[in-house]
Amino acid sequence: MILFISGAELVFVFFIVLLVFGSDKIPSIARGLAKGMTKVRQATNEIKSEIQKSTKFKDPSDNISSGINDSVGDIKKDLDSIADSIKRDLN
Repeated sequence: MILFISGAELVFVFFIVLLVFGSDKIPSIARGLAKGMTKVRQATNEIKSEIQKSTKFKDPSDNISSGINDSVGDIKKDLDSIADSIKRDLN
């Protein structure tokens, strides 16, 4: 891991890479590594989003509570209409 590599070790590794590949090839190697890392990051983000989409589902309690609220609303309307008709009959 990069966390366990000190600054001096990084300089040494960079010096070895410079000797092996030469100063002309290092920018192209860095671009290739950056493109590869970008593709890996995009692939992992796509996998994460697919997993999140597949795990998202409606909570059954939402359906139940909305059904109960609708039923209660219907009952209130019915009771109001009955109460109105009784009031009209009494007047």
